Amino acid sequence: MTRTTSTRRTSNWAAFTAAEPDLAKTVEDRFAAFTHHIVATLRKDGSPRTSGLEVRFLNGELWLGMMPDSLKALDLRRDPRFALQANPGPGTEMAGGDVRIAGRAVEVEDPAERARYAEEVEPPEPFHLFRTELTEVVRTYVEDDKYLVVEIWKPGEPVRTLKRT
Repeated sequence: MTRTTSTRRTSNWAAFTAAEPDLAKTVEDRFAAFTHHIVATLRKDGSPRTSGLEVRFLNGELWLGMMPDSLKALDLRRDPRFALQANPGPGTEMAGGDVRIAGRAVEVEDPAERARYAEEVEPPEPFHLFRTELTEVVRTYVEDDKYLVVEIWKPGEPVRTLKRT
């Protein structure tokens, strides 16, 4: 019997920005448009949990900061997989499109790294801090009131664009 193993490729925000600067800027702008976004994590039983969250793009990383012992933080400690969706805002326009990021969240324990983040962001203390490893970035938008366009980026691959009428 032949066993195949696959390695999941991940990338940090700086690597994504270097690979796809235009898409990265669009994604950052969508997240900057509103303060609160939605993160999906996995509960102990494997079912999804969605929660509100603030994110930061700082020093080449996408950071997730959370209140101490919040359920989403405990979920990520147990299973680091997450999906993050930018707040769509009011109405149905979604200027810049619908933006989603998937990946793994790695808790930051290093006091110096936490201090650098806290100095810049000034979060309420104490807090959980997670650095992200991206597995996918997706932007969906309407073009010319006719096409639904989906841009999909995965580490090590160019952006794939799908258009539907």
